[in-house]
Amino acid sequence: MAYSEFTEKDYELIREDYQRLRASAVKRCASERELEIVDRAFEFANNAHKNVRRRSGEPYMLHPIEVARIVVDDIGLGYKSISAALLHDVVEDTECSVDDLREKFGDKIASLVDGLTKIKNVLDTKSDDMSAESLQAENFKRILLTLNDDVRVVLIKLADRLHNCRTIEFMPEHKRDKILSETMFIFIPLAHRLGLYNVKSELENIWLKYKVPDAYNEISQKINLNVQEREKEIDEFIAPIQETLSRKGLKFEIKKRIKTPYSAWHKMQEKHISFDEIYDLYAIRIVFEADQKFGDTERDQCYSIFSAISGIYRSLTERLRDWVKNPKPNGYEALHCTLLSKSGIWVEVQIRSRRMDDVAEKGIAAHWAYKRNGYIGDNEMDSWLENIREILVNPDVNALELLDIIHNDLTSSEIYVFTPKGDQKAIQKGSTVLDFAYQIHTEIGNKAIAAKVNQRLVSLDYVAKTGDQIEIITAEEAKPHREWLRFLETHHARSVVADYFRNERRQTLDFGRKTLEEQVNSLGYKLDEDTLQKIEVAYHVPNREELFYRIGIGLLKLSNLSEVLKHSSFRLSFFRKFFSHASPSSAENTSLLSDGNPRYVIAPCCHPIPGDAVIGFKEADGTITVHKKSCSRAEGMAAIHGDRVVVPDWTDESGNQSYLVRLSLKGIDRVGLLNEISRYLSLVMGVNMRRLNLATENGIFEGYIDLYVASKDILEKMIKKISSIDGIENVSRSDL
Repeated sequence: MAYSEFTEKDYELIREDYQRLRASAVKRCASERELEIVDRAFEFANNAHKNVRRRSGEPYMLHPIEVARIVVDDIGLGYKSISAALLHDVVEDTECSVDDLREKFGDKIASLVDGLTKIKNVLDTKSDDMSAESLQAENFKRILLTLNDDVRVVLIKLADRLHNCRTIEFMPEHKRDKILSETMFIFIPLAHRLGLYNVKSELENIWLKYKVPDAYNEISQKINLNVQEREKEIDEFIAPIQETLSRKGLKFEIKKRIKTPYSAWHKMQEKHISFDEIYDLYAIRIVFEADQKFGDTERDQCYSIFSAISGIYRSLTERLRDWVKNPKPNGYEALHCTLLSKSGIWVEVQIRSRRMDDVAEKGIAAHWAYKRNGYIGDNEMDSWLENIREILVNPDVNALELLDIIHNDLTSSEIYVFTPKGDQKAIQKGSTVLDFAYQIHTEIGNKAIAAKVNQRLVSLDYVAKTGDQIEIITAEEAKPHREWLRFLETHHARSVVADYFRNERRQTLDFGRKTLEEQVNSLGYKLDEDTLQKIEVAYHVPNREELFYRIGIGLLKLSNLSEVLKHSSFRLSFFRKFFSHASPSSAENTSLLSDGNPRYVIAPCCHPIPGDAVIGFKEADGTITVHKKSCSRAEGMAAIHGDRVVVPDWTDESGNQSYLVRLSLKGIDRVGLLNEISRYLSLVMGVNMRRLNLATENGIFEGYIDLYVASKDILEKMIKKISSIDGIENVSRSDL
């Protein structure tokens, strides 16, 4: 932060920004007294931050005002949260104490600010053996611990993170990478789980803009062009729907929605498709006022509207999604259908009541507001929060492990299964029937011996699928088996079984070593001293016994062991010319290059090539590991190991080095097509192909080619040329 006397223009900026906030706050304040508290909070914070500026040069006070605007406009919180957002940096940046705030604004506002201050501050005391990544994990743990107290602290923190990301262009690149990685690793999944769609969506787009700028710019241009071309068609699509629903006497509004750049990019990466193959680019949202004359329940009314509009347009049956009958775990409810317009484009239609729309847009805040007024009962959101609290208070889970557990829990998908009585239950995707047993009750899990799925007998490691009807078979004399830890998927089930065996330490250590040895051997390695040291470092365990113990009780799952072993043994040394100079924003880089011959590792998880946006991580031995900025593994590392992030300026001016990439292809098969592709690659481009895997079925071919290229520019020229070959429908770079 910088300090300089404010000008009259600065004061005017602050006044104008606060008036915009105040106009929104008026709608959330139930009385003049509540609005007066917001005004006092602004005056107090404005005085505290006088003459303080952000990196951008603008008055610092604009930041808490904007955080408060997000709190009220995007999240829908009330005057106490608005006041806390305005005051959230006062305790840290001034001599004001929490007790001072309590005296001026009351207990609740003071406690909200206190929670936000504790999240932001690093630990006051740090032991000598606490690593930087442990410290970072502790900070994340503190964010989640506030769920035990008041979820509004987390919601305000998300607003704070969103505004910091909106102004992230003013940060040095290595700090920007760290902040965006943290955002993708924990804050975006948290916003999703709490139902804050608008916050999640904006954070994702900012992440894409800075992490994969070329893709962001290209997709944004295509979306804008597409919208201009299709605007008239969408209006023509809406017109008969509007007329039909108005004729029925329904009170409603129709909103247009276009897929965001991140959402389009993510789908292209996940499905290996081109932009032109995204058929759900457009959506409209019908938001209606609930009225019993159109049905006894909101769900009935949703189906009444669906019946009316599917009489106008053809419906794609397999794309019908009933989130009214089966709400998502974050409380989201709506009926989704996909209709074919008269002009031949597929349009997704989302049907929601006004209440459903509020919950979808404002997330957990609206969910609880309606719940207090008796509109809705308990749902999976409450169960999830209870599960998080259970994890947080477990004394046997350290901060790093907790961060992994929470991240996995936030990003895991859910499926729906049924009990023998037909009750629907949401469980984590990938769960076994034994996980399901423990979800029902601990004793049912402990006594389980088998299960029936759809009336068929299965073993306890059977992985449940959507729609399965599951019956757990128990026996009174049964008890948990240590082998269960090998296949249990959910943290709750694993922790219950781990606790059961926690006192049998020697047997646990032997079991852990045997388990590790079997897994290492199955991957083609030996469990020698060198391998053990690599594993200890990779999984952040203090000693050998602790490694075996954590494996034995199931706290360490070794799900990415193959990657750890490959990564640890994959060392390449490059000369300084390949990293011609370090970014001036990172002093770390300069010291690494001082010996003239540093070692670099090309990360085998994402295989970056020159021209890619890359991020580097400094290892203990001075080596720099280079990942693509969009690499999911790099995101997790940067979130936890932010102190090791460096920004290499990666160039290979010689062009002598080749890098492995994979091209995925799809198209219409014809005689000579494969020969034409291979001739172009080998004879024209002089490319060395490592592997070719193409298969044809019913005249359509699909597959991939692994080859070596010198740079991204060459790869893009290659993709453009191959795309022009007759019969090729899609060519894209994909993960190896």
